[in-house]
Amino acid sequence: MDTLTHAISGAVLARATGSGKPQVDEIPLLTRTVIGFLAAAFPDTDFILRFIDPMLYLTAHRGVTHSIVMLPLWALLLSFVFHLLWKKRYSWKKFYVICAIGIGVHIFGDLITSFGTMILAPVSDMRFSFSTTFIIDLYFSGILLTGLVLSLFLPVVKTARLTGLVLAGYISFQTALHYQALAIAKSYAEQQELVSASIHVLPQPLSPFNWKLVVEQNNKLHIAYINLIADETPEQPPADAGFLTMIASAYYPVTQAQWETHERFGKTELERHFARQVWEHETFARFRWFAMFPVLHDFEENKERICAWFADLRFALKGRQPPFVYGMCRNKNPSENWSMNRLKR
Repeated sequence: MDTLTHAISGAVLARATGSGKPQVDEIPLLTRTVIGFLAAAFPDTDFILRFIDPMLYLTAHRGVTHSIVMLPLWALLLSFVFHLLWKKRYSWKKFYVICAIGIGVHIFGDLITSFGTMILAPVSDMRFSFSTTFIIDLYFSGILLTGLVLSLFLPVVKTARLTGLVLAGYISFQTALHYQALAIAKSYAEQQELVSASIHVLPQPLSPFNWKLVVEQNNKLHIAYINLIADETPEQPPADAGFLTMIASAYYPVTQAQWETHERFGKTELERHFARQVWEHETFARFRWFAMFPVLHDFEENKERICAWFADLRFALKGRQPPFVYGMCRNKNPSENWSMNRLKR
């Protein structure tokens, strides 16, 4: 989930958990809102890893700052910071609950996306994901923002709690769509007799009805982009169409699903030979651990060097260059060891 939506969710929840009846020693509603906003944004401070090493960011993002194991410690740290910033006017214990709520709702907001969140870090680096909601969901954000604005004019606690209920209903609706998409992917695997295939469905941008279906078997990925309620083939936009128009045109009705097959290590013997060398190289271990649906994105061989580049199709959008494309290259003359690089285009 984007950081602003996280922050708004923290603000709404901070308002929802207030007493509604201000007392002498209670933190004022406006202050609760600000604290909830900031605390819910806090876990994404790990963005600074981008400036240290992009690969470190990919593998460590949503790690210790997004961990339920570390949540009590982060909440304690933030509560003391806010205690000092507000000149010790309120006990740090008053801030602690709000901070814990803010961090907790951030972790939940990331869990429902497809990126994967290491909620047990540093004990375990296992990533958890419910894959019900796209990382930027305007409906999700809109519900939260509307609730926050309405709570400024209507009874605060009731409005904020109603917002939470509406949002819970929306996530439940997305969960039902997730299982519907999963059934379609399973049906395809059965029709194609893809025995023991691994089946996944990922939410997509612009609409809760847009889904990416992934059927994986024996280093082959079968992928389709569908819209669960569409009944007409999307019009193909011109080459100079805008970004959102291009994306919207990628999702076909279920009955017209366009399945594509991707070979993990390429289609030729030459590609497979060098791609496997790169994939199995110890320097490539971090990307190997991170990627969920890795495939050979590009292969380059000329008089000077050989390169093999991998992309994670988890983040690919139809017709767009996928982000996070990493590979390794080595010079031919004289022969050198492989070196890891990120493909920038």
